[in-house]
Amino acid sequence: MKTIKTKISIAMLVLAGLLISPSANAQVNVSVNISSQAIWGPVGYDYVEYYYMPEIDVFYYVPTAQFIYWNGDVQYFVSDLPTSFSVNLYSTYKVVVNKPKPYLNHGYYVSHYKKHKHSKNKQGNIRDSKNEKYYVVKGHPNHGKAKGGNNKSVEPKKSKGNSKTQSSKTKAPKSDGGQKSQQKSSPKQGSSKKGGQKGKGGK
Repeated sequence: MKTIKTKISIAMLVLAGLLISPSANAQVNVSVNISSQAIWGPVGYDYVEYYYMPEIDVFYYVPTAQFIYWNGDVQYFVSDLPTSFSVNLYSTYKVVVNKPKPYLNHGYYVSHYKKHKHSKNKQGNIRDSKNEKYYVVKGHPNHGKAKGGNNKSVEPKKSKGNSKTQSSKTKAPKSDGGQKSQQKSSPKQGSSKKGGQKGKGGK
């Protein structure tokens, strides 16, 4: 009788382990990419795929450090924004988006976050954070000065140059150069200022 109860108990433990494991693995597999996040990015996120900036209608892809913007119906992927974008990346409002290729649903973000187009950022940015976990971000005033732990940062891969190719299909950001692709939607753009540079926004 005891043997039967023991076998039943073992079977139940195994079954419980199988049911719990997927959830546990899912939690373990959630990436942490603080060291790859932009120095001007908002604090409070251990993992970020994209920032969307309503003020200038631009996405930023964190893994490859590329901006995604539109010129008419054409979509560009570049490592640096053109001088026509005059935006202060530290103060402009940023929406964190952890969904694959949100730029393919560009119209939703334009309409849903247009109320933040002229918002002043009260999110706080990584550069000004005193939290040691952000010291791994390159460019932080205290970069590499965290007490204990691994202070090495993983730098994002940046593309060389901003070459352009036109296609009827949208391509995902690549780290080997800026690209552009055809989009049906034609976004609105606002004017702002980038990193102290002045210029005229919009297309």
